[in-house]
Amino acid sequence: MDKLSVAGLLVGLAGVIGGQLLEGGALGSLVQTTAAVIVLGGTLGAVMLQTPLRVFLAAMEMARWVFFTPPQAMTDLQRQILDWSNLVRREGMLALERQVGIVQDPLVRKGLQLLVDGHDPAKIREVLAVEIQSYEHFRWSAARVWEAAAGYAPTIGMLGAVLGLVQVMERLGEPAQLGAGIAVAFVSTIYGVGFANLLFLPMANKLKALIQQQISLYDMLIDGLMMIAIGENPHFVQGKLEGYLS
Repeated sequence: MDKLSVAGLLVGLAGVIGGQLLEGGALGSLVQTTAAVIVLGGTLGAVMLQTPLRVFLAAMEMARWVFFTPPQAMTDLQRQILDWSNLVRREGMLALERQVGIVQDPLVRKGLQLLVDGHDPAKIREVLAVEIQSYEHFRWSAARVWEAAAGYAPTIGMLGAVLGLVQVMERLGEPAQLGAGIAVAFVSTIYGVGFANLLFLPMANKLKALIQQQISLYDMLIDGLMMIAIGENPHFVQGKLEGYLS
């Protein structure tokens, strides 16, 4: 679990709730089911309308990355590339064939298979570059779903505020009912701005950072495979790959 993400969310909520309590406001006044339904339902509908199904499902699946970051062990990949380099130097390129089935990452496995099949280094780089570009485009599209949600939520919150004021105008003859409508009006705005800036936008930016880290990992993979393909000394391979770790 990413403790910093959890701590950040808790600190943000504590700031809002603490400010409400310091001003003498009741905590219960911030809890409005109607406002939450309007903001979350409206935002979800708008995002679904603009997003292809495959990208939308990927965005929902990637949401857990914010709190449960997938492993991106660059040091492990560096060590693996060095092992491959030493193995090729001792036993030749075909010795990597038994390593292909062990690799879990599809892109890493594909690059290793291309290397074993004896393809030209430039061709290997070209094929993997296309794979990485497709990966990056798809994942960034999914991350931008949460960015879009951050854009829609405040506007939907304003819509909830207008709906609440409509209820107030309809009940001017019933003073006892006015409070509920006014509460929905103001809390909807709070929910819209709060969800956008405390949750959706930070999630989008965190996902983009994680995607960029994965792209750096794949860039290191390409460099490593290229050096193995042209027969570079493992010590030189190690020195160049250490630049990625910095």
